[in-house]
Amino acid sequence: MNIKHSTYHRALEITENICIGCSHCIKVCPTEALRVFGGKAGIHADWCIDCGECYRVCPTRAIRVMDDDFNKIFDYKHRVLLVPSVFFAQFSESVPRESIYNIIGELGFTEVCAVEQSVDSLIDEINEYVKIEEKPVISSFCPAVIRLIQVRFPSLVDHIMKLLPPIEITAQYYKKRFERDGISDNDYGIFYLTPCIGKIAAVKSPVGGYTSPIHGVLNMDYFYNKVYLAYKQRIPITKTIIINSELSSKGVLFPTTGGESSHIKGKTLAIDGMKNVIDFLEMLENEEIKNVDFLEIRACDESCAGGILSHRNRFLTADSLRSIASKIPDTHNLVDKYKNYCSAVVHMDKIEPRSMVKYDRDIEIAIKKMENARELKLMFPGIDCGACGAPSCEALAEDVVRGQADINACIFLRTIFEKRGEITIKEAIKIMEEIWGKERFDKND
Repeated sequence: MNIKHSTYHRALEITENICIGCSHCIKVCPTEALRVFGGKAGIHADWCIDCGECYRVCPTRAIRVMDDDFNKIFDYKHRVLLVPSVFFAQFSESVPRESIYNIIGELGFTEVCAVEQSVDSLIDEINEYVKIEEKPVISSFCPAVIRLIQVRFPSLVDHIMKLLPPIEITAQYYKKRFERDGISDNDYGIFYLTPCIGKIAAVKSPVGGYTSPIHGVLNMDYFYNKVYLAYKQRIPITKTIIINSELSSKGVLFPTTGGESSHIKGKTLAIDGMKNVIDFLEMLENEEIKNVDFLEIRACDESCAGGILSHRNRFLTADSLRSIASKIPDTHNLVDKYKNYCSAVVHMDKIEPRSMVKYDRDIEIAIKKMENARELKLMFPGIDCGACGAPSCEALAEDVVRGQADINACIFLRTIFEKRGEITIKEAIKIMEEIWGKERFDKND
């Protein structure tokens, strides 16, 4: 059962020798992209949206993040780190911001900049965009939400705002600045510190006909541990770093729930958490949501404060961000420069659906298979137990008509067949061994 093919960059990978086939992951995937077979989890990679829900629940850490090697930064003379506000909120207030900056420099970066520096000018662009586009406009901030819509709610893709998120606009600012200063493309590297697995995939495989100027993405959890360890060990500071710390309170709060929508004119809503997001998008698809101008939709609880790669409790992180925002101005001194440098690169092309191709690319064959799957589903018990290695009875029915599973994988149908004498106990055991691994049934105790 090979389901690993992919035409998109993936930010997650399953390490098979660590995976125990516990099935935790298949139950939380919002696109049902995971299956268990041979005692190991596998991914329908083209269905994966890199939301990281499986990463959250994996008890053995068999699902790993495919971020860039940290040593890649040393390929460049000028090494810029774009840091999100949530990174600084990982630390208690007793850790001086200056110490964090100095350690980042000691680790190898020559300049550090706040990712949300571009927010002030972006908010103006969003308000202009919302005035003229079809409502509701869906924020393009969260890459996991964009991919979820592409894969599971393709009828809504035209509502996604065709404006770049802050991370890309800030990166474009640096690219333009280096060009202005006559610095060669080969001499500078722009790196992003991510609290989110989805942003890794978004940088590597951006949507909307866009090519990111970011050279690498680093795991925030890993980097936090490096910085905090260096702080606790009081490593000597021997290097200098350029600190571009211009940031407004709007920028600090932008990655929190309501931090974007609160600045958009008109009727707005802010939705966070994957389950809430899916429920809301289903209502939107069914045209149950009326008279809304702008939707801020974030996959994680508390938005980026609850990012998969966030080290600290999400509520404490969000509280720290509010505290930081309360101490800084509502705007910053680089707003005009951002408008001059980046106004021409803020827009992106139309975002296309990313079809899951559940049955077949031939529409007539696909319709027949869909009908077969619907009939087959009626034979299954409908309790979504997962004993077949699929997340639901519907998913198993789809796998069967695609030729990726056997009807006998259902333990309830198999019991009926055994009772009728149509399948032997030995055959039933073999089926379970194929799904969950032979060693699970070889225990002596």
